[in-house]
Amino acid sequence: MEPVQPKKLSWGEQWNATPITKTVAFWSSLAAIALVLLLGFNWGGWVTGGTAQTRATALAKEAVITRLAPICVAQFQQDPAKAEKLIAFKALSSYERSKYGEEQGWATMPGEAAPDRNVATACANLLMQIN
Repeated sequence: MEPVQPKKLSWGEQWNATPITKTVAFWSSLAAIALVLLLGFNWGGWVTGGTAQTRATALAKEAVITRLAPICVAQFQQDPAKAEKLIAFKALSSYERSKYGEEQGWATMPGEAAPDRNVATACANLLMQIN
């Protein structure tokens, strides 16, 4: 008589037959939570409230500058000596152009006492496109 071979259990049957202890369940849950947080913050696009606020502030500031730069160009267009000033402006180095726009008053918005450096920089980029 041949000895009886025990039936080989499938992976799923072995999984179902294994008892899960509270310790294993706790650490497995903790590892799953850590994995979800890691994936969410690194690749899922999740951000904290502070990061969201910082990004929103930067985007708002950028939007305001984008809207004010054409006003700076319009103020340049009203300058009676704009042709000569544009030639002088384009002859300057890139880091001197925004300062020149500030000195000419183009970057000073109506109702403001002083020019805005960020608006002057955006304005200089727009003025460089004028032929």
